Amino acid sequence: MRIVSLNAWGGLLHERLMPYLVGIDADVLCLQEVGQTPGSQAEWLTYRDHGVELQQRVNLFEELKAALPGHDGTFLPFARGDLFDGDRRITSEFGLATFVRKTYPVIAQVAGFVHGEFSPDGWGEHPRPRNAHCIRLFDYDRGCPITITQMHGLRDTVGKGDTPARRHQANALVEIIQQVRREGDRLVVCGDFNLLPGSETFDILGALGLTDLVTSRGHDDTRTSYYKKQPRFADYMLVTPDVEVINFDPVAEPEVSDHRALLLDLR
Repeated sequence: MRIVSLNAWGGLLHERLMPYLVGIDADVLCLQEVGQTPGSQAEWLTYRDHGVELQQRVNLFEELKAALPGHDGTFLPFARGDLFDGDRRITSEFGLATFVRKTYPVIAQVAGFVHGEFSPDGWGEHPRPRNAHCIRLFDYDRGCPITITQMHGLRDTVGKGDTPARRHQANALVEIIQQVRREGDRLVVCGDFNLLPGSETFDILGALGLTDLVTSRGHDDTRTSYYKKQPRFADYMLVTPDVEVINFDPVAEPEVSDHRALLLDLR
């Protein structure tokens, strides 16, 4: 089984992103920062936040669904806010997307908020709402289920250090996982956590037997050249000891976002 986690950066590098996500041939794609704008025929809109402007692919989720006909896709927004076509405001949803190859049946799933609640009337102040998605698949080749969870961790303008909100987020994530996972399931947890490697979040997740593959295997960078700041940790992939890791790679090339894709091949 191949699992790929990626912060898609709103599809900003669309021409590279789409062929990469098709060609990587993942069984499960866990994507953060994906947009959907029902009713809009535009391809690009502009996100504006305190002097920062970024182009957003208007209907990235629908484009991915069309490009991945062999997968079932689930879109899980954390908020609906304004994007701009010039000075015209257009409301758009933004959040997580999970794609699962149709040969792996989803036998249980839970989605929920790990910080805040769904914001229907604007992006809100930082730290904004954040959600997670946990799925339990049946792996016919192994003859047993596997539980896979993704999260986009909250962004705090003061940095990536531990805070009470991040402690609550980690405990909320554990609760979501425990609603889906059954005893004996292999477990994979991934996403853009917006955390430093020494965070207490990893101790909380460690109670489930999870170990991070990024730091434990000596990787020190999960960002691409499009990200100019330090530190260069944001994305993580954690597994339980019963996951047989065949290959794990924070993918340096091609650059399809300001985050690297995390690619895991497992048995």
